[in-house]
Amino acid sequence: MRRYGVDTQYIVRGGERLGIYFLETGASMRASQVVYDRAGASIADVNAEEFDWDKIFEGADWFHTTGITPALSDKAAALTEAALKAAKAKGITTSIDLNYRKKLWSKEKAREVMTKLCQYVDVCIGNEEDADTTLGFKAAHTDITKGELNLDGYKDVFKQMKEKFGFKFIASSLRESYSASDNGWSALVYDGTDFYHTKKYNVRIVDRVGSGDSFASGLIYGLVTGMSMADSAEFGVAASALKHTIPGDLNHATLGEVKDLMKGDGSGRVQR
Repeated sequence: MRRYGVDTQYIVRGGERLGIYFLETGASMRASQVVYDRAGASIADVNAEEFDWDKIFEGADWFHTTGITPALSDKAAALTEAALKAAKAKGITTSIDLNYRKKLWSKEKAREVMTKLCQYVDVCIGNEEDADTTLGFKAAHTDITKGELNLDGYKDVFKQMKEKFGFKFIASSLRESYSASDNGWSALVYDGTDFYHTKKYNVRIVDRVGSGDSFASGLIYGLVTGMSMADSAEFGVAASALKHTIPGDLNHATLGEVKDLMKGDGSGRVQR
């Protein structure tokens, strides 16, 4: 983590083990499969009192979390809530990626916990399945298994989410699954007044794991650095489109590569 410039001084160490998971990468009509080995993971037995929020959030501008952490255990859910509350109390912008994982918890439990957490969230990020499963909002006339999207359905869902939770921004990556190997990739963002739909990339997938995280981090990067909502969304989509072409769950694309793609250079020509 330090290799990539991540400050590790506030990591709390303890517990029995780190959780892991196994990925069987799909291709064409064969879907990828994930097997979780998270039982007994240290974060599942964590206590919120182990963290000094005043020190952790000193000088921070943004706090981001996901729906995977609270899915691991009741203690992990309590930790997520404590972190969001502490960040909000300090005036820090908060965001969450809904990230529903059916192999980690039930729809009923997810909706109960995530509905509670979202009252402390400024920016909500998630795809069409996540919004439906975790918060109960469904886009009409959309079937992700057919590779079809209905933007009007998403806009209606975003308006409902804004009305219920008061989010400052709502964003969804839009994946059109033609097969496990080829997808259409774009995003829709809403600020409570205007909607913005990004350009669409047709991606040949090397590894799609981490693409949602890349979109979230790209969008956040744009907003933190003062980009407009539209430019932030385009940056996030470009970054995550590139991630589809990179093995592993980390996006190794550089800032320059993302900006070049935003400008329209998607040729894939060798750079010498």
